[in-house]
Amino acid sequence: MDERIKIYDEKMTKTHKNLLDEFATIRAGRANPNVLNKIRVDYYGTPTPLQQVGNITVPEPRVLQIQPWEASMVKVIEKAILTSDLGIHPSNDGRIIRLVFPELTEERRKDLVKEVKKKGEAGKVAIRNIRRDANEYLKKLGKTDVSEDEIKDLEDAVQKMTDRYIREIDKSVEEKSKEILTV
Repeated sequence: MDERIKIYDEKMTKTHKNLLDEFATIRAGRANPNVLNKIRVDYYGTPTPLQQVGNITVPEPRVLQIQPWEASMVKVIEKAILTSDLGIHPSNDGRIIRLVFPELTEERRKDLVKEVKKKGEAGKVAIRNIRRDANEYLKKLGKTDVSEDEIKDLEDAVQKMTDRYIREIDKSVEEKSKEILTV
């Protein structure tokens, strides 16, 4: 790949990776520790990711278990989960917090699929914006000592790269939607 457009490929890769990370936080009826990725707890005055203050396990398909490394953190973790947009009520026995994921209703599954598709569209818009930036850069490059044919080849390469990432996003959206709709 030409060095002049390599940075745009890296940006598109990051955009796709960010989308996959967002998809990982969408729960699909079974317990997945990634749904806790966005939750931060107050650890001695510092907002800290939940994964850094305890051990998270999946003892059953629809149960997440969080065992804080310090017993004093149980209430803090429980409060952080309650104030998050997770929509699950934690239960604890003083040492361990359990999150029981209810079976998703058909309507909730469809809403989640819509959310996945909306995030997928936003990802594709971001990819197209990167393509636009690359094309603007190439136009500026065309005003220097680079031939029109070379610029055209680079624009074609950027378009092929864009098409590839759009297909990858579509495939990721399709896979996540299928995962959500699987009962």
